[in-house]
Amino acid sequence: MTLQNYTIRPLSVSVGAEFEGIDLARPLDDADITTIRDTLAERCIVLFRGQNLTPQQHIDFSARFGELAIHPLDAYQHPDHPELFMVSNLPVDGKPSDTRNVGRFWHSDLCYTKTPSMGSLLYAREVPAIGGDTVFANMYRALETLSEPFRNMLEGMHAVHDYSRSPGLRDRDPETSARMVAKVPPVEHPLIVTHPESGKRSLFLSENFTCRIVGMTDKESAAVLDHLIANATRLENNYRHQWRAGDLIFWDNRCGLHYALADFDVDDPANRRHMHRTTIVGEAPQP
Repeated sequence: MTLQNYTIRPLSVSVGAEFEGIDLARPLDDADITTIRDTLAERCIVLFRGQNLTPQQHIDFSARFGELAIHPLDAYQHPDHPELFMVSNLPVDGKPSDTRNVGRFWHSDLCYTKTPSMGSLLYAREVPAIGGDTVFANMYRALETLSEPFRNMLEGMHAVHDYSRSPGLRDRDPETSARMVAKVPPVEHPLIVTHPESGKRSLFLSENFTCRIVGMTDKESAAVLDHLIANATRLENNYRHQWRAGDLIFWDNRCGLHYALADFDVDDPANRRHMHRTTIVGEAPQP
């Protein structure tokens, strides 16, 4: 196997890198995988445009980075490939898709589980002509840009992550929501974590899912969490991606947040947005 001839360019000052000239349907050398992994750990997301992948090729590429998770909420699974999480506004059996409005807040995937996802690979198969963007934030910088006294206060603190706080549960019938919540009880994770590959430290929290800082009153906790999210998601710390069909973005859930914008009419049949996502198994976050 020979290395592919590609270049790497930053997507913004704060977040992301694009691999130009790489074909993910072709075999990749171990050195290519190492380069992608190292770039991901440093830049939080990597982008590959112009891909033409079958579901199995998407799965095979993703598996080069670790064991693939089966999403705990089975309503989201691809019918033929359970490794694929379906993010789509296309009707299912004549009914609106359960995933047409997922991700409408700042979060990292599966943060509400004991072992949150290492990373996610989202592949755009169909996108609307306008809208459907995703915004990403760098959580290394979210920590670095806090004042030293504030960072010192957060050292050693843990926060509760709770799937029942998901706004998307309101769109489902109560029985389905209760079944989904029962699968993932609340967990505690450190507020400041160390990335196992880069060795850098970052904040680890999500909007809505992270509901309380252990040991603080509800009022204190809400004020701190609101400030941390606001600082993390400042425009200077963001990259906004305008999707094209054939784009694949690999994001690192250990050092980044993302937000799927509600910037198009998901119920208009002309605005088809259909994506496949694989999720890589992670480890319990460590301080």
